[in-house]
Amino acid sequence: MQRKISKPSLLLLIVLVGFPQISETIYTPSLPDIARHLGASNNAIQLTLSVYFLGFALGVFCWGRLSDSIGRRPAMLWGILVYGLGSFGCYLAHSAEWLMLFRCIQAFGASTGSVVTQTMLRESFDTAKRHALFAQISAALAFTPALGPLIGGWMDQTLGFKSVFFTLVMMSIVLLSYAWTALPETRVTTPANIRTLSVAKRLLTDSRVWAYGFLIGAANGVLFSYYAEAPFIFIEYFHMSPGIYGFFGIFVALASIGGAMLSKKWTSRRGPERMILFGAFIAAFGSLCLLCVTLSGMQASAVTLTSMVVCIFILLLGIGMALPNCLSLALVYYGDVLGTAGAIFGLGYYLIVSLITSGMSLLHNGSLATMPLYFLGLTAAMVFVSRWLAKTAIA
Repeated sequence: MQRKISKPSLLLLIVLVGFPQISETIYTPSLPDIARHLGASNNAIQLTLSVYFLGFALGVFCWGRLSDSIGRRPAMLWGILVYGLGSFGCYLAHSAEWLMLFRCIQAFGASTGSVVTQTMLRESFDTAKRHALFAQISAALAFTPALGPLIGGWMDQTLGFKSVFFTLVMMSIVLLSYAWTALPETRVTTPANIRTLSVAKRLLTDSRVWAYGFLIGAANGVLFSYYAEAPFIFIEYFHMSPGIYGFFGIFVALASIGGAMLSKKWTSRRGPERMILFGAFIAAFGSLCLLCVTLSGMQASAVTLTSMVVCIFILLLGIGMALPNCLSLALVYYGDVLGTAGAIFGLGYYLIVSLITSGMSLLHNGSLATMPLYFLGLTAAMVFVSRWLAKTAIA
């Protein structure tokens, strides 16, 4: 039975899709304090980052699937509740093992903010409006990886690391209250019987889904690989203080915001597939320039630093232009099974993100050239795939 959709507000969508990223990074400045307090090794505490991605990937699949069977609104509300319980567990954790467990639970619940919000966006708005909203949300999300450490570092310094997890508990209460009062149900029909394997087969045999999955995974992989490698470059090589580096992250985030805003402005005239290709070209150009700077033999000088910052800005500007259009187009032919399709698709591209960020960790060797060389290979592959998408769209 079909009914009229009540559309969620843009502010609510931004809040719901943004809180998982803040939760991922907000406690990273506290890692040394947590290790000392729990009597654990730094390696063990660092694993709490890895288990977050594991819980998130599993949650993307489960909440997406549930949103088809019980509805978008209930799936979101239950997910936020699980997130809050996981955050409270992190606050109470007295060992590294318990912290890992509750971080996994926290991420499992938080993932509803990613997969269910994207599903609601895809089914609530027409094509032109959806492209614009994905661009606006991507611009807002560009700040969240940098905003988390800034908030967490200040709270850890003034109130101790426990206050960071307590803040997440309070945030879950506010989120649950906000979603309870303002989030509508956007599912227009109740699927009679969605077979997960059948949907998975449709996705796996769809070459365009594979292409969009790679582009989304590669774009996010480049972004999070940058956040993993950049501290070693700017703090150790250029001797930035952690505080200055934290504020520097906000400046870099402006590149992603600029890319998303350009995407919103130009997509209606150029078409989303061409914008993806244009963004991939810009990202590859930025990677090539960055590699040239790092291979030029310059010392750790202000000129080298400034040159690298400009190149990174260009790289992330291109990523910001391509990513929202990929997210908007990926599942346009799966409106009948958006929740399940989004769950499987999200699981797939988060695995790609995990593989790419793991690759950056394995390749890390203290050389300035490693990151730009890795990024050049990834962005070149993005250009190749996006060219194929643009050609098939024209055909």
